[in-house]
Amino acid sequence: MQKLLSYPLSVIYYLCFFLTLVIFHPIQWLCFNVFGYQAHKKSVDVLQFCLMRCANILGTRFTFTNPHNIPTNQALIIVANHQSLHDIYPLTWYMRKHHPKFISKIELGKGIPSVSYNLRHGGAALIDRKNPRQSLPALIKFGEYIETNKRAAVIFPEGTRSKNGEPKPFQTKGLDILFKKIPSALVVPITINNSWKMLKYGNFPMGLGTHITFTVHKPIKVSTFVNNEDLINSIENTIKASINK
Repeated sequence: MQKLLSYPLSVIYYLCFFLTLVIFHPIQWLCFNVFGYQAHKKSVDVLQFCLMRCANILGTRFTFTNPHNIPTNQALIIVANHQSLHDIYPLTWYMRKHHPKFISKIELGKGIPSVSYNLRHGGAALIDRKNPRQSLPALIKFGEYIETNKRAAVIFPEGTRSKNGEPKPFQTKGLDILFKKIPSALVVPITINNSWKMLKYGNFPMGLGTHITFTVHKPIKVSTFVNNEDLINSIENTIKASINK
């Protein structure tokens, strides 16, 4: 019965979702080209809020738990597990005061209203995973940008999303580069649960009544670890220990 109900609700959801992206594309362009970075960021923040309201059509709820006082004038490396694209817009909204910037596939930099524009102009790193000559310099430049401007780098070290919530092993190369290029950073581990359930039937119909949770763990100074491998293991264990089995 729930799956049957999800068909008409999914149609409404997708219409609202894509209409929101189309509406905010020219708004982003205007904000960026006329008023600059801060106005563009505000428009992106409002976009994330609207995308969350679109998800509410499906009965989706979001809970963000952060008991830590994370400074806003500090470079951050936000490390999280990855379960679906529905990790991204609530994470961007809840961490908005830290100016989160994502590491993304280069393919997403074109063709998607609002999303591609923000990735190209908002400070993200667009990388070609199959081309180290492109991806390594892009990550280095991204790390330097985060360090200089005291933004938040967001990385999903699993490399690809988990389709059933089961975590994948962390890949270390991207984290290694960020640790070296953002030595002043606080690492903020975040565990994401249940977003994969929105896609439990595939892209259509959508799952209904999903409760997506974000748990922020105690931040760690990069400088407190001499060995990057030990730091990565600590982060990975912390994140995975809170994933719902």
